[in-house]
Formats: sequence, structure tokens, C-alpha cells
Amino acid sequence: MADMNTLVSPDEYRAKLLPGAPDALRYDGSGDDPHEVAGMLLLQIPQRARVLDVGCGTGSVALVANRGKDNDVWGIEPDPERAALARARGLNIHCGFLDRPFIARHGPFDVVVLADVVEHVASPGELLSLAASALSPGGTMFISVPNVAHWSVRLSLLRGRFDYTETGLLDATHLRWFTEKTIRSLCRNCGLEILSMQHTAGMGLQEYDAFPWKLLPRRPKRLLVRILVRCLPHLFACQYLLRVRRSAA
Repeated sequence: MADMNTLVSPDEYRAKLLPGAPDALRYDGSGDDPHEVAGMLLLQIPQRARVLDVGCGTGSVALVANRGKDNDVWGIEPDPERAALARARGLNIHCGFLDRPFIARHGPFDVVVLADVVEHVASPGELLSLAASALSPGGTMFISVPNVAHWSVRLSLLRGRFDYTETGLLDATHLRWFTEKTIRSLCRNCGLEILSMQHTAGMGLQEYDAFPWKLLPRRPKRLLVRILVRCLPHLFACQYLLRVRRSAA
């Protein structure tokens, strides 16, 4: 495994792709909508568990996902501003990158979460393998990645455009891109057994505030998108959320 501590904060990867410095807190504020990642994790992470959130950001997802569960929650975040906010919210935070010394000191964990993290690293397979080594026997890992085959990205490509953005599916800090097939393949190649896969609606995407979606009232629009995600997940899923464990073999 390469030394993860030699890497810079993921925000540095967007240098010159967009004007100005990124807002370090741009992804703060997760709700408990059961059709989005934090809400899905809330329904699946067990109680009284040791949980490691890799790339926890401001801690907003971890706080929702572990709410009322009496869990021992640890977070790893390379950005100092995000790490400071997560620490102020009561989480045990290591400002840096996941490495074997951290796992030796603080592991093992019943649950490891990588919520929209692996697309930000050059070697996602190495990160998944390292994170899996932090699991206790029988432990599970949750991995979410954005769906690059989303209808909005396909439409942009048909128009000859692939424009990086501040947030969302084309976030300028993304280094890797995934479809359902490629994230499944990555997990299998890392010796991980896929226990379940879910699809998020992604109602926070700016595309749903544009024409023609903006013509729909909020509640019917949310219902329509959820139906489309359920019927055509490869086209309408914003993210894939996988629950995995280390393969027995």
C-alpha cells in the first residue's frame, strides 16, 4: 500500500480546473431522507458498534448515520477545516489519511464507511483493501460512489460537454468514475463480497432545479425521481451504495 500520508487534500486536485479555491464546507449538511446516503446508512448501521468513517468531511453524514445508536464513531479527514468542524461536533477525528499505524492503534471496527470517497483517490483498490483490513471478523463496509452514467452526464456528453463543477457528479476533485458494473468489479477484485446495493435519488443535484424539472412542484418531483430511480437505476441513480464484507475465500 502506498503511503497515503504523502497525498494532499482532495480539494487540491481541482487546481486550475475551476476558478478560485473550493469551499471546504460545500458538502456539509446531510439529512435523513431514506432515499439518500446518510438516511440509508441510518437504517443499516447497527447499534453499539465501533464505526470508522473514512473521509468523513464535516461529520454530517456520520452524525445522521449513527444517531441514537450509542456507537463509538471515529472519523478520518485530510482537510483541516472540515476535520475541525467534525471534531467540534463531538466525533473522534484524525486529521490525515487512513494508514496501517492508525488501524493498529484504533482498530478493529465493526463498520467502515467510505461515503463518496473512493472517486477522490488515484488508487481506489488500494484504499478499499486497506479499509477492509480495519474490519473486525464479521464486520461490514459501506461504499458509496457517484454514478457517471447518470442521465445528466449522458445528456451533457451528447451535447459535447463534460464541464467540471464545484459539487455533484462532475465535481472537479473526482479522479475516478464509476458505473454499477465498474464498482462491482472493483469490490470483487479487492476480495469483497457484495451483500446489497442501493441507489440514491440525488435530489440535491442542481440539475433538478433547472428546466424542465423546475416546473414541477417539490413533492411530485421527488416522487417522480424516486420512481425513475427504482425503474431505471442505471440512468437515474445518483449514487450506488454497497454493503460489503471480506470474502471468506
